[in-house]
Amino acid sequence: METLVERIDPQSPEPAVVAKAAALLRAGGVVAFPTETVYGLGADALDEASVRKIFEAKGRPSNNPVIVHVASTADARRLATTWPAAADRLAERFWPGPLTLVLPKADIVPSITTAGGPTVALRVPAHPVARALIETSERPLAAPSANLSTRVSATRAEHVLAGLTGRIEMVLDGGPTSGGLESTVVDVSTPTPRLLRHGLIDVGTLREVLGGALEVIDRRAGETDAGLASPGMLRKHYSPAVPLDLADDAGSRRVAEVSEGGLRVGWITCGGGETALTIGPSVLHIDLGSEPAGYARSLYDTLHRMEAAGVERIVVARPPQTAGWEAVHDRLSRAAAK
Repeated sequence: METLVERIDPQSPEPAVVAKAAALLRAGGVVAFPTETVYGLGADALDEASVRKIFEAKGRPSNNPVIVHVASTADARRLATTWPAAADRLAERFWPGPLTLVLPKADIVPSITTAGGPTVALRVPAHPVARALIETSERPLAAPSANLSTRVSATRAEHVLAGLTGRIEMVLDGGPTSGGLESTVVDVSTPTPRLLRHGLIDVGTLREVLGGALEVIDRRAGETDAGLASPGMLRKHYSPAVPLDLADDAGSRRVAEVSEGGLRVGWITCGGGETALTIGPSVLHIDLGSEPAGYARSLYDTLHRMEAAGVERIVVARPPQTAGWEAVHDRLSRAAAK
């Protein structure tokens, strides 16, 4: 299969390009497109055969559900059997935006989309390209991250192509995404809302909106065959193709150990730290700064850059254990899982 790449204006998507992609989706094809979080791999969420193509292209395990992207809260409500007050509060505050809500699914949603589970993950994206594609195709779009399963998510079209060329019909290249990490996922199908995946909306902000009622689930269920309640709950996920080590200091000692062993090392620090020149030319050093949103925005792109540069090991200095860094810690811990 040839993968077609179409450039598209991320703020004012050209109608002809959107129409071309929408026609592919209506015909059962798979199209990668930018969102405000990461690039998504889209297909008609209500068509079982189309969704199966996503799983096949990614090599995604069947127990890992996909998020359904819709144009409005009204559209989301049509795909759920109940809509509690917590869903109203969260949708009013964060939609369109990087929040996914998990609710009891309507019968119209096929089992493959929900990994056989009774709930469906729903999001109203804010990115103009994503919104135009949903509206023009007139389809709810199942759209997990546009990368091979368990690998680093794509924040640029070239990241998508590196893993999925020849596996999907089209990539809409809208440039780099602004968020850099996946959406926050909150399960509102239970009496007390549950945070299933950390994301761009932090725990404190969610609790403010919900009046403090939020349970944080720390579950890494990659060893079970049962359907997961949400994407992003596998023990090992968001991982580069080379081993990644988390260091509790600046990481320089670990970098020295690895580089002295003859390996080319990628070294990621957070707001300072020693430069690679103190270690040697076999080290690619990138500092992502001390501000969590900026770090999150650059993390996946940096991991992709290091892979492309041919590093054989990545060492990451562990970021601060303070509020606002929860999503970054979640992604790094899963990326480092053995």
